[in-house]
Amino acid sequence: MLQSPSGGSGHGAAAADSGLMSIGTVLNVLRDEFPEVTISKIRFLESEGLVEPQRTPSGYRKFTAADVERLGHVLRMQRDHYLPLKVIREHLDAVERGEAPPLPAVNRQRDGETVLEPLEGPTAARIGRAELLAAAGIDEQELKEWESYGLLTPLPDGAYDAEAVTVASLVIELGRFGIEPRHLRAMKAAADREAGLVDQVVAPLKRHRNPQTRAHAEARTKELAALTVKLHAALVQTALGVRLP
Repeated sequence: MLQSPSGGSGHGAAAADSGLMSIGTVLNVLRDEFPEVTISKIRFLESEGLVEPQRTPSGYRKFTAADVERLGHVLRMQRDHYLPLKVIREHLDAVERGEAPPLPAVNRQRDGETVLEPLEGPTAARIGRAELLAAAGIDEQELKEWESYGLLTPLPDGAYDAEAVTVASLVIELGRFGIEPRHLRAMKAAADREAGLVDQVVAPLKRHRNPQTRAHAEARTKELAALTVKLHAALVQTALGVRLP
């Protein structure tokens, strides 16, 4: 059985002994820990080779408890360690072969190639342009378009924050509903304003001479960011008159 890379409990036990599960049942199980996961996300992970559910004669997906557990590990590694899908797949495949590889992290570039290093504590994960294109399944023209709208922005050295993979995946999912990248400029502007507000609050802590106080600034930033995201989601739901599950 896979061991959780971040110590979180797997979801296989939650679905154990219940037989094969539909994608809707899998969604409900995963949402206990990952409330923002969608059916489109699960299908995307399948298309990337992260999970291989069985198929009924009529083509419906059927997942085992092991499939659900593996999906939980994938989502957890994305959330906690910002790893691209290719790296996650290779790591989990190695674990299932009985190997014990260290959890990798994409954190720097060398000679234009991504260098993988063992994860030893918090890492400012980065991903190269070519790897971002491969992980997101987009071409150079699409990436340039998204950059023109501010949805993705390269770092000074040409690499990207690994969160860019998540952004790209969400842009793709929204595109399936007819929402084009140019429509998302308002969301980017709102996100920038929210980030500015959070930064304004923690700025005095970041400038403090005491190292412990500066370290506290990072924790406070994460806390405020989480609250901001929750408030934003609640306001959108209120404006639309809907309640998300």
